[in-house]
Order: sequence, then C-alpha cells, then structure tokens
Amino acid sequence: MIEQYLGFSSDYILLGLAALVLIMIILLIVFIVQMSKLKKRYKIFMEGSTARSLEDTLIYRLEQVDELIEANASNERNIDTIFKNMQSCFQKIGLVKYDAFNEMGGKLSFSLCLLNENNSGFIINAMHSREGCYTYVKEIIDGNSIIQLAEEEEKALQQALGDN
Repeated sequence: MIEQYLGFSSDYILLGLAALVLIMIILLIVFIVQMSKLKKRYKIFMEGSTARSLEDTLIYRLEQVDELIEANASNERNIDTIFKNMQSCFQKIGLVKYDAFNEMGGKLSFSLCLLNENNSGFIINAMHSREGCYTYVKEIIDGNSIIQLAEEEEKALQQALGDN
C-alpha cells in the first residue's frame, strides 16, 4: 500500500533508516571516546588540588600581574625623568692635544669641548708653557661660539659635533 503511493518499496526506507542508525551509533561511540579523554585530562588537571587551592593560585597570579603593571608604570615614569635629565647632561666630547709653544714638547696643552644634546656647552683651552698654565673657557650655544675660536678649539668643537 505504501509502495503504491511512494513509488518504491518499503525495504529501501528500512535500509535507509538502518544506515542512519548505524551512522548515529558510530558518532555516539566517537563522542563517548572524546568525553573519556576529556575526563582524564580534567582529572589530571585537578589532581592534588582542591577547587579552593586553584582559586587561591589564580588570585595570587592576578595580584602578581597587578604588581607588574604598577612596576611597569613606575619604570616608565623613571625612564621619562632620566631622558629629561639627560638632555642637559654633557653627551658629546671633543679633545685635541697640542703643543702651544715650540719650545715645549709632549703636547701638554689641550682644548676640551663638552656639549649637551642641543649642542650647547663650553670649550676649555689649557695652554701649558714654561712659566705656567693658562686656562680659558669659551661658551658654546647651538654649536657656535660668540668668541673667535683658535684652530685647536675649532677641531675640538667639530669632534664633539661629530663632524671630525
């Protein structure tokens, strides 16, 4: 009777349903195996720990993260302060040793240039002779001097500026 309405035999329907049941049983077995593996991993994870000790461990780690965040913020503030202070420190140096007078040997005279980040600072020129040592200081602003520089002082300035 059903065969007349559908146009095919009920045997095909039963075979289709049997195949579907077989596929469902296979999927059920796969899911049971996966669940078993998951339970084993969970037991290993929780072994030796209670839920309370796990919670305490998580809280402790979160507190450590908060401390690290605070320490990082403090370090950033300190680094900013250091960089601001470094701008006014002498960072560039030029030194030229020379003989100021022909009768003296050993290059005991020198010109020393010290500059900060903005190329401002000073040049110390110490000229050594038999009678004594004469020292002069010339101010440098933005890589230039208001006072005329001697050849050795100019070389020291160029060294400090990196022009060599």
